Amino acid sequence: MQLLVNGAREQCAKDATLAELIGHKQLRKDSLVVELNGAIIKQELWATTRLKDGDQLELLSFVGGG
Repeated sequence: MQLLVNGAREQCAKDATLAELIGHKQLRKDSLVVELNGAIIKQELWATTRLKDGDQLELLSFVGGG
């Protein structure tokens, strides 16, 4: 299936979860915020949130610094 991730089209396995996508992309979970179709998804829901063809995701990582 096809997703729009941070403005870029990406292929993803059918019935993948947010957790699977994040793991595949090797993103750090402790500093990641996920927006799915305009709604923030809490980390405890990532494993049960199934992605659908055409979903739009924003994956935002926060970095500390001065």
